[in-house]
Amino acid sequence: MTTENETTADAPTSVAFRTEVQQLLHILAHSLYTDREIFLRELISNASDALHRVQFEMLTNREVRDADAELAIRLSADKDARTITISDTGIGMTREELIENLGTIAQSSARAFVAAAKEAQRPSSEIIGQFGVGFYSVFMVADKVTVTSRSYQAEAEAACWESTGGNTFTITHAEKAERGTTIVLHLKDDADEFANDWKLEQIVKKHSNFVAFPIYSGERRLNEQQALWRKPAREVKAEQYPEFYRQLTMDFDEPLLHLHLSTDVPVDLHTILFVPAKRERGILERRIEGKIKLYSRKILIQEDANDLLPNFFRFLEGLVDSEDLPLNVSREMVQSSPVLQRIRKTLTGRLFKELNELAEKDADKYAAFWKEFGPFIKEGLATDYEFRDELTKLLRFNTTKSGENLATLADYKSRMLEGQTEIYYVQANDLEAARRSPHLDPLEARGLEVLLMHDLMDGFMLGNFREYEGLKLRNIDDASLELPGEAPASAVQVSDEDFARLCARVKAVLGEEKVTSVRASELLRENPARLVTEKNTPGREMQRIQQMLGRETKIEPRVLELNRGHALIANLAGRNSANSDDPVVAAVAEQLYDNALLLEGLLTNPAAMVPRLQALLEAAARP
Repeated sequence: MTTENETTADAPTSVAFRTEVQQLLHILAHSLYTDREIFLRELISNASDALHRVQFEMLTNREVRDADAELAIRLSADKDARTITISDTGIGMTREELIENLGTIAQSSARAFVAAAKEAQRPSSEIIGQFGVGFYSVFMVADKVTVTSRSYQAEAEAACWESTGGNTFTITHAEKAERGTTIVLHLKDDADEFANDWKLEQIVKKHSNFVAFPIYSGERRLNEQQALWRKPAREVKAEQYPEFYRQLTMDFDEPLLHLHLSTDVPVDLHTILFVPAKRERGILERRIEGKIKLYSRKILIQEDANDLLPNFFRFLEGLVDSEDLPLNVSREMVQSSPVLQRIRKTLTGRLFKELNELAEKDADKYAAFWKEFGPFIKEGLATDYEFRDELTKLLRFNTTKSGENLATLADYKSRMLEGQTEIYYVQANDLEAARRSPHLDPLEARGLEVLLMHDLMDGFMLGNFREYEGLKLRNIDDASLELPGEAPASAVQVSDEDFARLCARVKAVLGEEKVTSVRASELLRENPARLVTEKNTPGREMQRIQQMLGRETKIEPRVLELNRGHALIANLAGRNSANSDDPVVAAVAEQLYDNALLLEGLLTNPAAMVPRLQALLEAAARP
């Protein structure tokens, strides 16, 4: 925004929009739209925010201008003058705030909007709603907009902001006795349809029906007479919940699940909570945490009451209203309030109940929930002992016996074999790598089920979650692993002498920084090699986490086990015995080691394998 010219406060002042805003206005004013009506949704949303702000101010400040004025929004249309007027009794703006709020916009938001609008060819209601440019949508229908506002501050004077959507706007003194903001839209020739009260009512019903404050046309209220969360759940239609969710969050995907709860005991509580469809919401802001609004007697007292739920439920969106919380409560009082603790306990218990019921009634929908929010549940198990039993019931895993479905630990336990005393798991970077892990060989041969862990949060969870109903969780890369049951013996294809020479050569090639020893595997059947961890090797879970986060970390030396019954190992031993300096033996040894790291998601530089693979291909292709 440019600096104002030297002038008196009463004289109109012309101020240039920033370049980013000029681009934005050009797109909004000169594109064709199928959903131009969303301008009213955006203006009502802004008015509602202004009302919430003055409501919050009045909790502690009785010097607010017009303290007794009804908190409301009023709409009117003049068909002859082709104007729409929207006014509110909200917080209002000073002259300086009009310039700052309506004359500028964050460069990142404006640029991101312009880029998204060009990519989409035509800005949609979703794009406009996501970039904080809602006010400027008025220029889709208006060729001139006048904003007159008076701040809640007792000494503040009224001011008027006016723009025709060009490169500048004007700011001047105004006469307005009441607190709040009045916006007058002078409609374009092709926007006459909006200069009708019935049309405005239709738009309000569609987009703004659950705004917390009354929206009037004359003396008639257009939006719902009762806050949706104050209605009994049986009186709310199914389609009203996603509509309310969209207005609450500006997320245009339907939520996966909602909880509508009204109770009198042990605490007065009215709430609607939503599980979003996706963990990441929005284009500009990749937000993964929800926001719970806290009301007292239908008055907003906190925009984001993050103490209402345990931290692992922070992805939820919604609101909570209670008659038991005083209006003049401070944030510190809320945090220490016994009422809040009762609300927290009630909500947490019901959420666990709802999620368990979802899992029982709709496995596919629960799988969608788990895909998006499973990491939060695992985080809870890593950090929260209070709700360990409840969180454990929500856990889901891919396993070697579950196919494409997810399994609970209870499912796993019910399929355990006779003599099995542990729950086995394998870790990898992704599901397919876990399914290909050489560590699975001996367990699949014995019919033992294995949990396939491939998520970053698994490592955190396993730091504090090591057993289930008396059964220890056991990583099958453990060098001391002993398994119940029998497996078909693997035919040894290489002599003791040749194998000993091969082990010595492989250990010399890899060195002590990579392997502590090279030995025969007692368990491998289908795979030629695997890396195992000796007991009490420190920090291997954290090492995996560091690797998955892309951070440099030293791979601790491990034991390399070779399968004496595998043709590759037999052939390699033969080549080594024939020529102890054979370069192919060295290259294959390095490749076996890297293959094992790759399958476990621990290989730091896969590109380094390319020259070695090239050399092996050349050797294989020789006549």
